[in-house]
Amino acid sequence: MHIERTARRSTSARVRARMSLFLGCTALVALTPILAFSQDAANSGSDTALAPIVLKGEAGKLDTSNDSKSIVATDTTAVGKMPTDILTAPATVSVITSKEIEERAAKTVEQVVQYTAGVNTDYYGSDDRYDYFKIRGFSPYTYRDGLAIGRSWGGILEEPYAFDRVEVLKGANSTGFGVSDPGGSVNYVTKLPKSERFGEVYATGGSNAHKETGIDFGDNITDDDTLSYRLTGKFQRSDGEYDFSEDDENFIMGGVTWRPTDATSLSFVFDHLDKDGTPSSGGHPIGTDLPRDRFFGEPDYNYDTTNRNTYSLIFDHDFGDGLTFNASARYSNARTGFGYVYLFDDEGAYGADSLIDRSYFGSDKSIEQLIGDAHVLYETNFSDVESRTLFGTELGKLDADNSNIYAAAPQIDWLNPIYSGAPTGLTPYATATSNQNTRAIYLQQDMTFFDRLNVSIGLRNDWFDLKEVGDSIYRGGAYVDESDVSEFTKRIGVSYKITDEFAAYASYAESVAPPTAGVQPTFGTQYEVGVKYKPDAFPALFTASVYDLSMENITTYEAPTYLASTVKKVRHRGLDLEAKMEVTNNFNVIAAYSYIDSKIEEPGNASGYNGKAFAQVPENMASIWGSYTWEGDGARGDMTFGLGARYIGSYYFNNANTRKSDPAIVFDAAYTYKIQENTTFQVNASNIFDEKHIANNDGGAYYYNPGRAIYATLRQTW
Repeated sequence: MHIERTARRSTSARVRARMSLFLGCTALVALTPILAFSQDAANSGSDTALAPIVLKGEAGKLDTSNDSKSIVATDTTAVGKMPTDILTAPATVSVITSKEIEERAAKTVEQVVQYTAGVNTDYYGSDDRYDYFKIRGFSPYTYRDGLAIGRSWGGILEEPYAFDRVEVLKGANSTGFGVSDPGGSVNYVTKLPKSERFGEVYATGGSNAHKETGIDFGDNITDDDTLSYRLTGKFQRSDGEYDFSEDDENFIMGGVTWRPTDATSLSFVFDHLDKDGTPSSGGHPIGTDLPRDRFFGEPDYNYDTTNRNTYSLIFDHDFGDGLTFNASARYSNARTGFGYVYLFDDEGAYGADSLIDRSYFGSDKSIEQLIGDAHVLYETNFSDVESRTLFGTELGKLDADNSNIYAAAPQIDWLNPIYSGAPTGLTPYATATSNQNTRAIYLQQDMTFFDRLNVSIGLRNDWFDLKEVGDSIYRGGAYVDESDVSEFTKRIGVSYKITDEFAAYASYAESVAPPTAGVQPTFGTQYEVGVKYKPDAFPALFTASVYDLSMENITTYEAPTYLASTVKKVRHRGLDLEAKMEVTNNFNVIAAYSYIDSKIEEPGNASGYNGKAFAQVPENMASIWGSYTWEGDGARGDMTFGLGARYIGSYYFNNANTRKSDPAIVFDAAYTYKIQENTTFQVNASNIFDEKHIANNDGGAYYYNPGRAIYATLRQTW
């Protein structure tokens, strides 16, 4: 049963860190005074006239041109809306480039981020409705090109093939892109047209009758490179790994970029996402160890559909002398729905008979969203001080209609399942129409002294005008909730370059989660210190950080009732270690280790959870992925071998800490053969030893981790 959550559960599992260590190795300058001072200095002809900073790439724009060639990114927008050198950014950021996504053949966002420090994935097992992943123990808020999408929990399964990169920011920070939960946030960077001819086409087949093809190509439309296009698509037909399942998708994205001058660009991107899948296996009986493909739901009531259209505009203009302007807007409309039958019987196989209780659960939702952002960035330097000031505003409107169905379903005999068919005459237990109007202003200021000390400050105020009109049996009938909320958040960080390759940083950041009508927002704070190393000898980035993170005023929903329960505070203290390195031209390594000490703090123990661990938060996680290219000789082409391992420590399934998972290690592998200059054959295998563990036990059923899957891809590029 799905109910939108501000947070989920945690863990306090005590697993020795050495089990997994082997896997991982105040100055604020406002905009107006700066502009005035710059103009005065220029007019006076003084020797102290400000000089604009010269950045690589286009001023004020993130350069992703190397993301298809390297697993190591050097710049990011994840900390805020202005491109920043990851080495000197006073925050922990992980960037998963399109090269890494392709090398690991990551087909979902969960798979994209599963080798990232501080991120645990797939904690709901064979429930496939959403991208289930947490950052530092909390569900993240997601953005696309800096504009809010929504939470990964309860949201739409995004298509990774649409993005040049995925940026993961760890920790509280609502001053960057906006409202978010304190564990972190994710920004997807859309593929845009290039001013050159390029392209690829591929075909994939493999496990579960998987058939897939994709295209991504573009070129200049005009001879003078002022007008370019790009077309990206993915088309998939597949089953799931359990009976009566499917995983079909049609995705198409087209973009046009107009560059009337060297200083101006305007991009328009349209994409259509159509998914037709199944939401869940329905679970397996408690106390059994049945094959993953066993299905105890209803074949005739087992659907999960998404139909979304998105229209995006991105405008950039460089005025010169360090002043740039950016405006972006996105309109999307989506219809989503799912319906399935799931097991919920705490007796399971231990009961007097083999009959198991089941429930119907369904949801239908329509969402229409319009969001826009505009900001100016001024970059300058004077004496030994470099200054970057960004000031902007954001407006958003979201309208949604949602109805949920929940009812008892006929029992099923798990020893001899006989299906009863789709339900008839079910009426929604809850319907709601919600309207959200949001606006914000924000200021971000970075100052670098003597090319060593960087001070970064972020300030933001969000206003929420919220209304929900609904009818729910849990609330006694019809209701109207309205809220008018204003929230101010701040961030300050300091980074010092000890050498040109090594930096240390400390930061304090706040977050505010987007509230719903009638419910107060959830607040978060984080204190963090860390070090980063980016060697000159080879492309690499090493990051180590420790943090103290808290989230307050939390409403959770736990099985079997899924009714609201309030927790006063959850506190996570942890360590993240991460390395991405291209050691040589043919040897790459990605390694990560995370430790989280999770505690629910509730004086008076009103919920009974005081001192417990927040559910679904492993205390220890680690991963390592390495790839080696054996260069070709004569008729034999290059061969690349990849091998990875992911350690998932044990975690509690519920906040009461009465049910707990077992630790597990999962291995992945890849092999690529270069048939000729632009043609490759690639094989990827996930969970190659078919390791099986219970990813979720909600008290009524088991949900297992994904089993072994093998895919082969033939790719042609130009």
